[in-house]
Amino acid sequence: MATSISATGFKGGFGTSSFKVGEDYSMLAKSVPNHVRVAKPVRMAPMMKNVNEGKGLFAPLVVVTRNIVGKKRFNQLRGKAIALHSQVITEFCKSIGADSKQRQGLIRLAKKNGERLGFLA
Repeated sequence: MATSISATGFKGGFGTSSFKVGEDYSMLAKSVPNHVRVAKPVRMAPMMKNVNEGKGLFAPLVVVTRNIVGKKRFNQLRGKAIALHSQVITEFCKSIGADSKQRQGLIRLAKKNGERLGFLA
């Protein structure tokens, strides 16, 4: 059921035209898109940075060594040391009969301790 409204007397406006409110609304609703695209939020690129950088007992020694040896060579040595330490933890877990979840927990604990002590600075 559409209601009829007549608009008269507007200067330069509607004049004496009449329109039906229900029909115009349905036409307007059909002309508007069903969804609106919104641009993706801008995100900062994640930075792989140690939150404890420069902190810890061994951090100054690590920083000086990295500056002397060079970043690339230092990261290679660090990777080898971490791998060796993980192997030691794995062998320890085998000797005491710990399962893989406990081994992973020990490796995570070693990483947290290394960060606190400054080895990962």
